[in-house]
Amino acid sequence: MASEPCDVCERSVRIAGGIGDLWNFAFESTQGLTLELADGSEFFLCFECMESLPEDTEPTAEDVAALRERTEPVEEDGNSFWHWG
Repeated sequence: MASEPCDVCERSVRIAGGIGDLWNFAFESTQGLTLELADGSEFFLCFECMESLPEDTEPTAEDVAALRERTEPVEEDGNSFWHWG
């Protein structure tokens, strides 16, 4: 089981697959993706933050920075792999 923090909300996000899931038979899905944006920048975002990016234009690093400014970091609650609790 692997995880990575979202570049916007800073929540630890589950990344499915990998050797850890093979041994413990975890079948949960991935909760985020690494996006390469139109301007060549790259960010790992959870699906919830991804949905907050502009839909009418190609997202850029400025859009991610603006979203980060509007988003409060999520406090860890011990249930870090289930973002939508």
